[in-house]
Amino acid sequence: MDVLQEKIKTLPDAPGVYLMKDVRGKIIYVGKARVLKNRVRQYFQSNKNHGAKVKAMVAKIADFETIITAGEVEALILECNLIKKNRPRYNISLKDDKSYPYLRLTAEDFPRIILTRRIIHDGSRYFGPYTSGLAVKETLQLLRKIFPLRTCKTFAKRPCLEFHIKRCLAPCAKKISREDYMRLVKAAEKFLEGRTAQVERELSKQMIDAAENLNFEEAARLRDILSAIKKVTEKQKIVTDTGDADAIGLARLENETCAQIFFIREGKVTGRENFLLTGANDETDSQAVTEFIKQYYSRAQISATEILLPFDLPEDDTKLLSEWLGVKLIVPKRGVKRSLVEMAIQNAEKFLSEESARRQLKNAQTIGAVEELKNFLNLSKLPRRMECFDISHIQGAETVASMVVFEDGAPDKKSYRRFKIRSTEGKPDDFLSMREVTSRRYGSTENLPDLIVIDGGIGQLNSALEIIRGAGHQVPVVGLAKQFELIFVEGASVPIELPKDSQALKLMQRIRDEAHRFAITYHRKLRRKRNLKSELDNVAGIGVKRRTELFKAFGSLAKIKAAAVEELATVPGMNQSAAESLKKFFDAR
Repeated sequence: MDVLQEKIKTLPDAPGVYLMKDVRGKIIYVGKARVLKNRVRQYFQSNKNHGAKVKAMVAKIADFETIITAGEVEALILECNLIKKNRPRYNISLKDDKSYPYLRLTAEDFPRIILTRRIIHDGSRYFGPYTSGLAVKETLQLLRKIFPLRTCKTFAKRPCLEFHIKRCLAPCAKKISREDYMRLVKAAEKFLEGRTAQVERELSKQMIDAAENLNFEEAARLRDILSAIKKVTEKQKIVTDTGDADAIGLARLENETCAQIFFIREGKVTGRENFLLTGANDETDSQAVTEFIKQYYSRAQISATEILLPFDLPEDDTKLLSEWLGVKLIVPKRGVKRSLVEMAIQNAEKFLSEESARRQLKNAQTIGAVEELKNFLNLSKLPRRMECFDISHIQGAETVASMVVFEDGAPDKKSYRRFKIRSTEGKPDDFLSMREVTSRRYGSTENLPDLIVIDGGIGQLNSALEIIRGAGHQVPVVGLAKQFELIFVEGASVPIELPKDSQALKLMQRIRDEAHRFAITYHRKLRRKRNLKSELDNVAGIGVKRRTELFKAFGSLAKIKAAAVEELATVPGMNQSAAESLKKFFDAR
């Protein structure tokens, strides 16, 4: 702390950004200040007025760094960029914001609109962030239907299928001039901004001009685009005549904070997004909204002329944000604008309520179900880690076993294992297969589970117990019979029947079904390999090396069958004679 006190004495009397670091040099907080000396010093003075989060952060500060800027706006921009880059632990942040999808309008001669999760400063324009991956994909599909912009990364020599199904205007083959193409790009850009009325006016004018110039094909194309846009926008309701605005609402519930933003363009609500804010529990409502505005608009390109707020922010923050964004920040007190803010607040509350219900249901299905199962099976401790086994084969062929793992009632897929059974040698014997797989898994004491579940009845259970108890393990083992969903327990003559509506039974069914799915998937994979191998093995002159190279070159048996003799002959290890032999073999089948 003595070192820090010495650094505090040399702090500049200027605006800028400060970075708090822990003992490992990791940035744990980023802030801005009008006067760095005054702001940073406050953290190390009396902490009576500090909240719990600030106290926890200060206790971890081992060093700090400052960056002087030309003014407050520059400090604000730098703060936003550093938070986005370093994701400090003690800053309020949009939950999982690094994974939010955007629509990117590329900065190319003939731009494309693509889905991305990374912002690259290459001149492209980004729309978003969107909180729903499904919604943004649907938006992209709609855009491609309305605006037939190119989707290919590189120009082809001739028009592709997209052109023939009227999903692309084929600028690669010069079917459209760059001037006309860019008109369409501008229309798509305004459509994404929500300025659909302006798009309709411009397209209508272009359509009339094309018709007057006897360019009826172009007029028909513009007519179709115009019709598609009208069909999309006719459902939107006019709510205000004040132009373009973003309305922000804030809600809190059970230590969760949600910011909801409504987009109003040309008097219509064109969309909304909601964001969970992490690290906002110890912050005031105004601090939470300020941080949300800073982080959201550092990622999104603002199209509104004003931002409607649910309450007043500190005057300095309002002035600074307004100067940075170039828009008005207002708190409407009545009328349509206030109703928009209230709608945003109500939707934020609704989102948190639904999130709470989802969280409760998830807890009931996972750790709640584990607790239920402990009681029903009379276990000595919670079965937090459960392992379940299943056997799969067809008449003993390609016998495999799967082991799936559930931790606290949820799948732990990285711990799954699969086994090729060697002991049955083509004979269907589930009991022997179960003995082999449990022997291979429990031959050591490494990472033993709290409960072992065997897919099957008393026979499969006893086969597994013979090995597990023989190895000296006292882990509880049960068998789940599919016919009546009965649970067979070691040493009990009567199986346990769990209540049909219990979460414990549903958990057992999920883990059993997952083990079955995993085993079947592996079994089918081995069968496909065997079938492919046996078919090529019947071709004279095709051995292991040539077969490997053929699959490496073509990827599948269907593509090998479809290849011409000349293509087959160019594969490493192949020659003209072998290629002709292979082609003749497939043609004769």
